[in-house]
Amino acid sequence: MEGCWTLLLFLGAYLVLLAAETRLITGKGIYTNTWAVHIEVGAEEAERIAHKHGFISHGQVFGDYYHFQHRGVVRRSLSGHRGVHVRLHAEPQVIWAEQQIAKRRHKRDIHIEPTDPKFSQQWYLYNPSHGDLNVKEAWAQGFTGRGVVVTILDDGIEKDHPDLARNYDPDASYDVNDRDPDPQPRYTQLNDNRHGTRCAGEVAAAANNGVCGVGVAYNAKIGGVRMLDGEVTDVVEAQSLSLNSQHIHIYSASWGPEDDGKTVDGPAKLAKEAFLQGVTEGRGGLGSIFVWASGNGGRERDSCNCDGYTNSIYTLSISSTTQYGNVPWYSEACSSTLATTYSSGNLNEKQIVTTDLRKKCTDSHTGTSASAPLAAGIIALALEANMNLTWRDMQHLVVRTSRPAHLITNDWRTNGVGRLVSHSYGYGLLDASAMVVLARNWSSVGLQHKCVINMLTEPRDIKSHLVFSRSVEACSGQLDFVSSLEHVQARLTLSYNHRGNLAVHLISPLGTRSTLLAPRPQDNSAEGFNDWAFMTTHSWDEDPRGEWTLEIENVAGLNDYGTVLNPEPLLDERSYLAKLQRAVKKKNLFC
Repeated sequence: MEGCWTLLLFLGAYLVLLAAETRLITGKGIYTNTWAVHIEVGAEEAERIAHKHGFISHGQVFGDYYHFQHRGVVRRSLSGHRGVHVRLHAEPQVIWAEQQIAKRRHKRDIHIEPTDPKFSQQWYLYNPSHGDLNVKEAWAQGFTGRGVVVTILDDGIEKDHPDLARNYDPDASYDVNDRDPDPQPRYTQLNDNRHGTRCAGEVAAAANNGVCGVGVAYNAKIGGVRMLDGEVTDVVEAQSLSLNSQHIHIYSASWGPEDDGKTVDGPAKLAKEAFLQGVTEGRGGLGSIFVWASGNGGRERDSCNCDGYTNSIYTLSISSTTQYGNVPWYSEACSSTLATTYSSGNLNEKQIVTTDLRKKCTDSHTGTSASAPLAAGIIALALEANMNLTWRDMQHLVVRTSRPAHLITNDWRTNGVGRLVSHSYGYGLLDASAMVVLARNWSSVGLQHKCVINMLTEPRDIKSHLVFSRSVEACSGQLDFVSSLEHVQARLTLSYNHRGNLAVHLISPLGTRSTLLAPRPQDNSAEGFNDWAFMTTHSWDEDPRGEWTLEIENVAGLNDYGTVLNPEPLLDERSYLAKLQRAVKKKNLFC
């Protein structure tokens, strides 16, 4: 829908932030909404007492001790609920009762640094002199990806590679190209199909086995989907994105449309449906996590907002930085990128060490292709720390823990809630240790809200410069009221005789300016945009109420021409909301 934008958020944002800050400040135990209760007269009487006082009984702990949860008490609090406690103790049958406190417990593992021969060359995992992804600190806390399943959507994975075989998961694998269960790559003289195997090793190459290096999540299970070594269709993409979604937790993809600076393309009908089904039904309703490389079209001055995969709210879009914190020559800048990991750079900068085809090892994996799997590995560590995280919880963790430090660019800006954000780097470098720390006690953000507002009521000529504003209340007073932003979409349908000369900017009420589209010199198309959902993450956690401004300009200063057209009803929006409502009823979720 052109001329309108979509606000997405959760209502409990400030409660979550407050709870996280309080835990850090007090260092004391947190009272939960559960009680341990000693009742000797049997389960039936325990059930009656629970119901009388507003509890749900979760049955026996052991013997005559029962586990009660109160529906009217907040899940986490700094103080105990005296009223409920006193009333429970007043029951003659209750011998003893105690409100439960969340206790800090640490695994007493002794972390031993991996002994793999190439580990010392994996500078991005641990390298205090130049900055790193803080992975070693996450390992030291006991998180190595155990219990998490990641699959690589690519050209296959060498499942019998000595550094992958131990962690290989056939239930997370399939050959969509040849329609069989074996994702083994097709071998060629040029090793064209090495990409998936390289990405897999970054995530889950085994530790301490004397082979190559280690994966970020070296105890995670790893699978591969062979889907790029053949004709790629909407069906092929949809099958890959939806493979075994109750078993696979994280899908990592380092591919997309041509990075030629002139293509505007994204998922078609079935792939869109696969994304939607993944986030609403995957992982038992918590949502599949899709990690995506932001693109390698920097030399062509491409924009990753013209790639409908990285530009999707359902993908966690990851960009690259070099060993010394520079923007790589291949990197694309756009407002949908959420965060960054390391990859290759100039000739004097190191590249990525990982598994390679024909049971070999390489120290020359490159591009944003190498960045997304590193992010998938870090996300696997966070998921091990808290398996109840939803797909949106994970994006919140990334926003809150990513670090701008050590990343060099001239476009860092402070948004309306005081966070630094960049079109090259998103919110900065992923921090594995900070991710797992925050994940451990994270309370879910709850149900997504989506407010759709028309910015225009009639067509407008663009000419060389068009600016229009609207003051909005973000669906105030309605069920979809948005009080704190996550993603913002500007859905545009416009005609223009020279699309590559256009730049599009969106300014939030708090003054955050997002470049939705930068000029693309290679794009000479006269097709314009047809209901293209430009997305920005730069206003995350801002209050959306107030005046929004959309600017469309011709940066070449030429007398090009075009029109922003009237919005049309969005059938997929209604379908999306209907699916969410069904999910709410099915899981009995509340905002």
